[in-house]
Amino acid sequence: MNKRSTHYQQEKQLTNIDVNTSVMNEITVDEDTLGSDSSRRAFLTKVMAGAAAATALAISPTKTMFAATSALPRVAAPPASDVAILQYALTLEHLEAAFYEAASMHFHTGYLGRLVRTLRFDEQQHVAGLTAALSSNGVKPVAAAPSYKFGTAFSNRHSFLNFAALLEDTGVHAYLGQAPNIKTPSILLTAASIVTVEARHTGSIRALLQRNPTDGPFDKGSTMQEVLAIAGPLLGH
Repeated sequence: MNKRSTHYQQEKQLTNIDVNTSVMNEITVDEDTLGSDSSRRAFLTKVMAGAAAATALAISPTKTMFAATSALPRVAAPPASDVAILQYALTLEHLEAAFYEAASMHFHTGYLGRLVRTLRFDEQQHVAGLTAALSSNGVKPVAAAPSYKFGTAFSNRHSFLNFAALLEDTGVHAYLGQAPNIKTPSILLTAASIVTVEARHTGSIRALLQRNPTDGPFDKGSTMQEVLAIAGPLLGH
């Protein structure tokens, strides 16, 4: 059975992941740091603006795709900056997973419906893997926002694809932008395994929009501030 077939069998068993919140970096964090909706939003702003790290996974890639119940290898005592990167990554993955979950209610037939289910599955597995990685290192993973503001993204096919392209491009640039800040080799390797999947997402969406598949032979990363400018307004209170 190929991996994609496995994806479709497993996606029916997936549920939304609801986890508690916490973040570590040079910032001091305790139970109350993310105890409310407003402080959760403040967390994203603070981490993106003040941490010298960003997106990745604190686990080595496994031979199979991540599943919510998988036993994931543990990285010994990753530095606080890498933990902040995991939290940053998880915040973005929650956003993308929520987006495709909502999209599946609007686009569920034909090729576009299959694509939405595939992208939803991938993003949910990224959430599951990041959540497990943080938990296995004794850290409370950042929770999904209580709501997201997708506006008119699902009003028609074109609006959805344009919004999806923006999110996926943002994710790719966020991972690439923080790659130099990752100190743990296994985290860097897993980040690379995620960003290539995100890049494939972007390519599939651009194809449906009849856009060029790339913006040039070399890509560039985005800073936390640049990512915040796009992702921040989408987080509900």
